[in-house]
Amino acid sequence: MPISGTPSRSELIQHLTATRIAGEVATPRENNLSHYRKLANGDRHYWLGLELGDRWSDEQDVLAVMAERAGVNDDPGHRYGQDTIDPELTVAALERMAGRLRKAADSRQRVLLATGHPGGLLDVHRATAAALRAAGCEIVVIPDGLTTDEGYVMQFADVAVLEHGATLWHTHSGEPMKAILTALEREGRPLPDLVVADHGWAGYAGQHGVDSVGYADCNDPALFIAESEGTVQVVVPLDDHVVSPRYYDPMTAYLLAEAGLDAE
Repeated sequence: MPISGTPSRSELIQHLTATRIAGEVATPRENNLSHYRKLANGDRHYWLGLELGDRWSDEQDVLAVMAERAGVNDDPGHRYGQDTIDPELTVAALERMAGRLRKAADSRQRVLLATGHPGGLLDVHRATAAALRAAGCEIVVIPDGLTTDEGYVMQFADVAVLEHGATLWHTHSGEPMKAILTALEREGRPLPDLVVADHGWAGYAGQHGVDSVGYADCNDPALFIAESEGTVQVVVPLDDHVVSPRYYDPMTAYLLAEAGLDAE
């Protein structure tokens, strides 16, 4: 690890850039633009559990949001090669997320954590859950026996995930979060006060009216659109699967420290 413990703001920005969590990220420009186009063309796989209607049918409008909120290159003529996430935007979003976590801790709210990207972000969510629990929050336990067309909806280390073939599954779908919230309502249990997630888990929660904050890569524009519309409260731009999940540790430490929460 380039740094350990809780970094300063400037140290975190340097770390994000050095590990390519932000800065010049691995996601190529052509992949970003392809996803923006597919979202604009109505491909619901790229809507991440949200209902966007016909409001975002222009690819250039999607690019403008991504330039503003994630820091990708705003030149529509830049079609191939390197693209970027602005680390300043990443840290600013972490600070906004920290404010929402602080509110949850102060009010001892019910919080549900979930990830569609367990290979990268599982431990970020696990550490956040542990810190919130230590602060007196209730970490929502999901109902048993939930499934979607992709697999089983389970909870691992306090984080809801999709399991398929004895493997934690990467998914963009909002269906796992829909299964959880529907089951909670069916059982007469209260919905979470806050969802901390990514991909369709965060998108569907926000669409369902639950406070939702989360993480998104620069090729996943739907959550940034939802943030711009107020459906999702905070979205942190980052590469959501870098070489080592340990690279996210300083970011998590910074987030929890900004929220006034004790890390493990």
